[in-house]
Amino acid sequence: MLFILRFIDLPSKQAIRQQFLQMHLDWLAERRQQIKIAGSLRAEGSELAIGALWIVEAENADAVRAVFQTDPFWQQGLRASFEIHSWSKAFPELVAL
Repeated sequence: MLFILRFIDLPSKQAIRQQFLQMHLDWLAERRQQIKIAGSLRAEGSELAIGALWIVEAENADAVRAVFQTDPFWQQGLRASFEIHSWSKAFPELVAL
């Protein structure tokens, strides 16, 4: 099953993003089989990341939670909140993920 995971970052914790960015990217790379797409979100016209969006393959939402709770960004307190939504592709025959 596919899930959309949306994170909102704490604006006061931007230094964590810079300090742990490489560790976070390495962590993501180790989970490519499960985290199909991941990237930061920015307000229009801004270079400052305000959160992230991932597409995750997992059995259920609890499995999704278990994955991101080991992310360095989560463990270091960058994330203010998250949303998990199940997702159905409009064109299931396309293998873009």
